[in-house]
Amino acid sequence: MSLFWRMFSLNAAGLVVAAALLLGPVTVSTPVLPAEAVVVVVGLAVLLVVHAVVLRIGLAPLGRLGRAMAAADLLSPGRRAVVGGPVETAGLITTYNAMLDRLEAERATSAGRALSAQERERQRIARELHDEVGQTLTAVLLQLKRVADRVPADLRAEVGQAQDATRAGLDEVRRIARRLRPGVLDELGLLSALRALAAEFTEHGLTVRPDLGPALPPLTPEAELVVYRVAQEALTNTARHAAADRADLVLRAAPGGVELVVRDNGRGPGAAREGSGVRGMRERALLVGGRFALGAVAGDGSGTPDTVAGPSSPSGPSAPGGTEVRLWVPSAGESAVRAPATVPAADTGVTATTPADGRPPRRPTPEGETR
Repeated sequence: MSLFWRMFSLNAAGLVVAAALLLGPVTVSTPVLPAEAVVVVVGLAVLLVVHAVVLRIGLAPLGRLGRAMAAADLLSPGRRAVVGGPVETAGLITTYNAMLDRLEAERATSAGRALSAQERERQRIARELHDEVGQTLTAVLLQLKRVADRVPADLRAEVGQAQDATRAGLDEVRRIARRLRPGVLDELGLLSALRALAAEFTEHGLTVRPDLGPALPPLTPEAELVVYRVAQEALTNTARHAAADRADLVLRAAPGGVELVVRDNGRGPGAAREGSGVRGMRERALLVGGRFALGAVAGDGSGTPDTVAGPSSPSGPSAPGGTEVRLWVPSAGESAVRAPATVPAADTGVTATTPADGRPPRRPTPEGETR
């Protein structure tokens, strides 16, 4: 029954009873007798209680909808308000859930376009740095070498310093170009790119231990780029903020895809709010139909309980404390259509609706990324 008819029936019943009492043999004396006053007060109280109960039951779904709207997050898709209650309320909740579907799809599409454009711009800048600035510095280095052979002996030390500074600048330009667009990923594949990434961060005072599974399912080029960018961002955060001296870079097969784990022995994330880097990793995972989780490493080294691909155990020992980043991405042969698994959340009036493999529905797979 709709909320309108519930309230109308209750009010009509009260008015019918009141009219029947007025037209019937029941009368009220003047002045009112105590027994008659008790009957009137009890009847009014019963009418108010029944009215309050009907309103409470009818408006409860609106309260659940309000809590669901307050907890909605487009970066955590799949959570929907529970459809229930009177017809009008159920229709409102259904409309809200459909609006969330549209917003998530539009956000994924727009973010995918932006990230694809950003990746193309990264590739263009990296190519210009390598071809233009790199070649210019190489020519300067060759000219300095010819000058060093001709200058007097007392000036050769200064020319040598200029050569060293130019050589350092050339190496820095090449490093920046590699970070903007990892050529090794396109040329040698994901495993070689991750090994090179681990070696690059190991040179900066952080020991990164790669543990890359030998038999991994094939990934799409977009998924490989997402895995590399998430690993790069996670190691960057470790080097800058975690005060860690060791990190594990794990890539292994998982049900339906591949799981990346980056774990360090630093300070841990604590209660700090997510920055743009973490939000970028989470959004990249969504764009390829993956799942992302960030948490603190438990004292026993078991890692965050918020796993992304089912139960898994660490590949190596971990010191107490630290941060753990987990990313699951589907393999290239995975089907995009799965039966949804709905888990109700009574406190917030929402359901977490995700496919059986944990992948959010209807996600485009752009090439892009963001820092």
